[in-house]
Amino acid sequence: MAKTEVILVQNIIGLGGESDQVKVAAGYARNYLLPQGLAIPLNAGNKRRLESLRQRRAEREAHELNAMSELGKSLQKLVLTIKVKTGEDGKMFGHVTNGMIADELKKQFEITLDKRKIHTDHGLKTLGEHEVEMHLHADVKGVLKVKVESLNPPPAPTEAADSKREGGKSERRGSRADAPKAAETAERKPRAAKAPKAEKAEKAG
Repeated sequence: MAKTEVILVQNIIGLGGESDQVKVAAGYARNYLLPQGLAIPLNAGNKRRLESLRQRRAEREAHELNAMSELGKSLQKLVLTIKVKTGEDGKMFGHVTNGMIADELKKQFEITLDKRKIHTDHGLKTLGEHEVEMHLHADVKGVLKVKVESLNPPPAPTEAADSKREGGKSERRGSRADAPKAAETAERKPRAAKAPKAEKAEKAG
């Protein structure tokens, strides 16, 4: 396949940045890069433009670094909530992907971020809070808190709660059953003896 050299005038991911001299397929250059204004042919006349292209590139990279630094600070203050389907045992169906995180960032906070800047170990596979590392720039990294919650309704009261209620009823029934015993005990207590009426009469005389 024939190759040709061009000078890039725009940043192209996977190929290079402004002022880079790269070799590409002749058809790719002829049919895409040159018509779209993304590159210019490598010749003596165009080489004189290299200095201005390098200056443009330096300005763009400085702007990107500043923007990503500010974004990193903002992300650290956010908590992204993602709701997923789970089974009866509380386990997730599948996992939360980097693409899902990028989509929810756009939906919830209007933050557009390339999913390739989001780094997880093969996605998030459990419910709860996770700290997700973000590679925002070659010189900027950040962390985003992601809370994964279930879409399923909360579970019904547990057996333990039912047992507790039954135990309370038994205690109340026991209290009523003990009442006659208390009354019977009170009846068995000896009553104070009354003085004979005759003795009272003698004392009066």
